[in-house]
Amino acid sequence: MAVRHHLIKTDPATVWAVLADGSRYADWVVGTAESRPRRGQWPQVGSSIAYEIRLGPLSFSNETEVRRCEEGRELELEARAGALGTARIAIELRPWGEHCLVIVDEHPLQGAGGALHNAGVEVLIQVRHRAMLARLAKVCAAERDKAEAGAGGGTSGHGGGRTASQAAGRAAHGGVDA
Repeated sequence: MAVRHHLIKTDPATVWAVLADGSRYADWVVGTAESRPRRGQWPQVGSSIAYEIRLGPLSFSNETEVRRCEEGRELELEARAGALGTARIAIELRPWGEHCLVIVDEHPLQGAGGALHNAGVEVLIQVRHRAMLARLAKVCAAERDKAEAGAGGGTSGHGGGRTASQAAGRAAHGGVDA
């Protein structure tokens, strides 16, 4: 089971906003391109997105379905990889001071991927997760910067203004600052 964590230097609401936008999947998931809605409203349970995996000149169509969702905190996905079978990918967000600790846990569920799973495959998944979490952090930093730039013109100068991600975080925690 490949488990990896990464501290993203923005609040959990900003990270969740990126994860909750199925059209942005290819922005942070290594190897994917052209993600698009397939079924339902992402990230509701049962919804799915379709995307392409490109390996050099080869291209494969795949789908990922939401199996479990606790808005703002956890997203569990089942990724279909054709003949390789399926994998469970659990993404957990934890507030860490003013930042977000992201924990990714992935393992094969069905098909050849499970039968061929070994320590070597674990190493490859860890390398992929390192790159994926770095990409997610970069996308989230850009979102944070965009929100801060947009909020900068409308504050009173007394520290009372909130970024969009801070307001979303406040709403996700019942109106209490996280």
